[in-house]
Amino acid sequence: MMKRSLLTLPLILALVAACTPAEQNATLGALGGAAVGAAVSSDKDRTKGAMVGAVVGVAASQLLGPAPQRGKCYYRDQYGNRFIADCA
Repeated sequence: MMKRSLLTLPLILALVAACTPAEQNATLGALGGAAVGAAVSSDKDRTKGAMVGAVVGVAASQLLGPAPQRGKCYYRDQYGNRFIADCA
């Protein structure tokens, strides 16, 4: 199990590096949530805990997201994409 984890980690990191910042946040939220969900679940329910944790992690990463810098605000364009720019 540990060897498989060590072999897949570089692949996951390479895929995350090729994503947009929003996709990176969602991926990191899912991975973090899955890890926490699996860790706090009982031995029989680790898979279920990891799946629930991944869903919660993605939702939290999309709702919370990174905080904008001072003097910056979140905006959405006509396609619904969120971006950060100087506050108007």
